[in-house]
Amino acid sequence: MKTYFLLLLGFVLLTSCESKPKPSVQGLWQVTTVTAGENEMTPNARWVRFHSNFTQESGNGWFQHSIGTWNLNETTKELSIVNSNGLKDSNDPFKITIHENIMTWSREEEGQALTVHLKRIETLPTTYGDQLLGLWKLENAVGKGDYFDSSKIANASFYLGWDKRFLIQTGKTRIRGIYNVHGHKPEVQLIPYNEEKSHSFWNIQFEENSITLKLLNSDSLVMRTFKRIHEFPK
Repeated sequence: MKTYFLLLLGFVLLTSCESKPKPSVQGLWQVTTVTAGENEMTPNARWVRFHSNFTQESGNGWFQHSIGTWNLNETTKELSIVNSNGLKDSNDPFKITIHENIMTWSREEEGQALTVHLKRIETLPTTYGDQLLGLWKLENAVGKGDYFDSSKIANASFYLGWDKRFLIQTGKTRIRGIYNVHGHKPEVQLIPYNEEKSHSFWNIQFEENSITLKLLNSDSLVMRTFKRIHEFPK
């Protein structure tokens, strides 16, 4: 009986080990940290998706900007990624390790050790720019600036479109331009078409259905708080 029990236990353990799938790079991954030497340079909401047919795509948030192929040398655990719409990667392949839903890439670039940490995800992450999209109503204004007259808060709005254009409305005043969101920090740059209005840089604080913008290129405190709405104020 004892011999039979040991044989059965061994069979169960062997079956369990064989049925456990090997870690795979296939799937959707988000970059959680990037370090080069002693510096951290993690991009906002960067992701990459590896398909079983050895094609790949990557992007930031809802914006996909790269496509290409991938290959993993199973013996050396070296990952090569080619972007067919990007620049040639002249560096060595990444050495990779995978533990459950965590993956690490490492190699040397420009004489520095580069390490990329990723986690497996199910849906695309959102960038600061993705969270800004849409229509916002001005709720509070602190300090003077080129944007939003604090005396007309009742009907002031701020619209940011997917095409990187913005519209500020304060009463009958309209300010149009383009905007850029920083790729690593919660900051937005407003570039008005009207040359009389200055370019401005704002820090973004996100809360549920509201944002607060704090002017960065200013000697005094200038803040604007908004809540999300779905129709332009009348």
